[in-house]
Amino acid sequence: MNTAPARPALPAVDGRSARWDSHRDERRRQLIKDARRAVHQLGPDSSMEEISAFAGTSKSVFYRYFNDKAGLQRAVGDVVLGQMQRRIHEAAKTASSPRQGLLHMVAAYLEMAETSPNVYAFVTQAPVDAGPTTEGGALGDFFDDVIGMIADPMRIHLRQDSGPLVSYWPTAAIGLVRTAGELWLSTPASPSKPRATEMAEQITNWLFLGISAELPRPVDAPPASHPVAQAPSPLPPQVPSTP
Repeated sequence: MNTAPARPALPAVDGRSARWDSHRDERRRQLIKDARRAVHQLGPDSSMEEISAFAGTSKSVFYRYFNDKAGLQRAVGDVVLGQMQRRIHEAAKTASSPRQGLLHMVAAYLEMAETSPNVYAFVTQAPVDAGPTTEGGALGDFFDDVIGMIADPMRIHLRQDSGPLVSYWPTAAIGLVRTAGELWLSTPASPSKPRATEMAEQITNWLFLGISAELPRPVDAPPASHPVAQAPSPLPPQVPSTP
């Protein structure tokens, strides 16, 4: 008679340790919320002292959970940029064409960044004590994710036989979206500043049409709505009739 092998005993769970881990996780989430509110009110250059004072706690508590300001930036960035990713994903699903999908994603990105430019700047700027390293962490993952979202539909739009250079387009497109978007965010409010929806439409037009449609037409160019008149063909030489 065969007997089943004895199962290894599971390690005992330390109830006190589990409760402490849960408490730490909850405390960390609350500190991230407090830091986000502080930066929203005080600005992206807020110091750890200012953030902790706004949160009503000591600076040592933030250092205990995040090590330094760069760690706090990464933690807030994981939350903020994660929310932006989910919103952009949702916007992309409502599109019926590659162009509309790009428009919806750009609009979602701009509108969420606009809700708190201070927080967006806080999580995307390089930490003061960071060395000359490439972007990574939450910010790198965020833009890599957005590049992946637009890559597949644009390959379909541009056709697979468009050549290998087309594969550079999604990364270049996100570079334009981010650069133009952040410049727009930093522009002071004025009657001439476009709304988020208008800016999204403009960026999408740049990506799909370029700026040729906005360039002034040469003075001697005929109107686009009228075809260029063709010069009449010269008449063939007259052959004298035979008497």
